[in-house]
Amino acid sequence: MNIDQLIQQAKDIRKRAYTPYSKFPVGAALLTEDGTLYTGCNIENAAYPVTCCAERVAIFKAISDGHTQFKVLAVAADTKRPVPPCGSCRQVMSEFFEPEMMIHTANLEGETKSLTMEELLPFSFTSSDLPEEEL
Repeated sequence: MNIDQLIQQAKDIRKRAYTPYSKFPVGAALLTEDGTLYTGCNIENAAYPVTCCAERVAIFKAISDGHTQFKVLAVAADTKRPVPPCGSCRQVMSEFFEPEMMIHTANLEGETKSLTMEELLPFSFTSSDLPEEEL
């Protein structure tokens, strides 16, 4: 699957987003190393903090199916610039994505911006920052 097809998958799944409060549908398409495609859309809740973004939905679906090796992610929304993932999504992405993995952001006008995970969230907090367990 090429990048344009992956971005189209993200645009298509955003139509399934549940966004009665923000009216801001977002779609994500995640490709695993073995070529399995996972898509996600944002799902809102009247209790705003329990809303889940499209990127995390796609990642969590993949993880729950046993996939932990990822190749590329695309995110799309109706924004003026290619849609940037929020901070919470960036932190989750940094947990599961290698620093050199590509994230392609897009808007509906065909504009894209591609970044590595490291560029998207430099100096991220990782498991190596946690204290080592003492025996």
